[in-house]
Amino acid sequence: MIENEKISTNKVSAYIHIPFCEHICFYCDFNKVFLEGQPVDEYIEALLKEIQLTTAKHPEKQMETLYIGGGTPTSLTAKQLDRLLSGVRELLPFDDRREFTVEANPGDVTQEKLRVMKNYGVNRLSMGVQTFDDRLLKKIGRKHTAEDVYETMRFLEKENFENVSIDLIYALPGQTVEGFQDTLRKAIELDLPHYSLYSLILENKTMFMNWVKQGRLELPGEDAEAGMFETTIEEMAKSGRHQYEVSNFALKGKESQHNLVYWNNEHYYGFGAGASGYLGDVRYRNYGPIQHYLRPLREGKLPILETEQLTRKNQMEEEMFLGLRKLDGVSKDRFSEKFQETIQQVYGPVLEKLRAEGLLAESEKYFSLTEKGLYIGNEVFESFLLD
Repeated sequence: MIENEKISTNKVSAYIHIPFCEHICFYCDFNKVFLEGQPVDEYIEALLKEIQLTTAKHPEKQMETLYIGGGTPTSLTAKQLDRLLSGVRELLPFDDRREFTVEANPGDVTQEKLRVMKNYGVNRLSMGVQTFDDRLLKKIGRKHTAEDVYETMRFLEKENFENVSIDLIYALPGQTVEGFQDTLRKAIELDLPHYSLYSLILENKTMFMNWVKQGRLELPGEDAEAGMFETTIEEMAKSGRHQYEVSNFALKGKESQHNLVYWNNEHYYGFGAGASGYLGDVRYRNYGPIQHYLRPLREGKLPILETEQLTRKNQMEEEMFLGLRKLDGVSKDRFSEKFQETIQQVYGPVLEKLRAEGLLAESEKYFSLTEKGLYIGNEVFESFLLD
């Protein structure tokens, strides 16, 4: 269990997980279930119960950000969404001027649902678009079409809802560099404040992984994938969206504040089935299967499956792994303030070696990855593991 006295007065955010989907995508390994026949109403009540139990043990005066992800939060009915959001706003202290994001799928957002969200202070939507190629959308198991994306964008514009981010995935099965460039161009033409672009990662227990093992799926090679990443950086820069994290691009001032919570290695509650949280020096994870999650909550207990107490070394490692994903990099002052030692004292030889290899740059206030370092980020991060 997470000890009360370990909780620091650091900034704290909240991630809330809605595991229901109307359709399961072939590449997705997030904790999700097919919506039909699920105890959705009971789940929402249990989720609010979890928030109540957790905040009673670990109270906070203010949330930095709120983020409702999934699954597909907009697969809830307007009435269910209203119940969820009214409960969240009642239980979590939140200032409407801060960032409150809900994930949505193209074609799922109705006027009624949007009004419910706006009513409770939701001021940002994150949409899973993935590609503008209808053939590829079908191939990866998405139920929307490119036209659904355009329709949703027209609708949001009409409703004066402008703070929208879209996710794209590249290096999809059968995707060419030219095909990806077309998707990228269409995405940028939407003129949105924020874009997230991720290369496809094959995860265990997904249909894609099974198909690759069976030789039924061919993915673009490393050179094509690197070409797509390079094109993304160039085209986003041309359109005025700066790369502030390996996979994220935004207009100045429109960076995802919630995602920065993770990369700045700050604290957050994780609520819902399969959600993870980080409070004090403890990371924890909830039960994933719905019934396993609901069972302890029916008895007034927290649904925590496992906890991991981070040592000081673990926390330093995470500060480096996560912080170096940001283009700004890791703040020297912040590191010293957190650990009462400078980065140089802890990592001197590693820093020198990476700088000599052209993978790391140093400025007055930060250590950051070079362009070369960005392409092999995971290899660089391994250098910061402490014995």
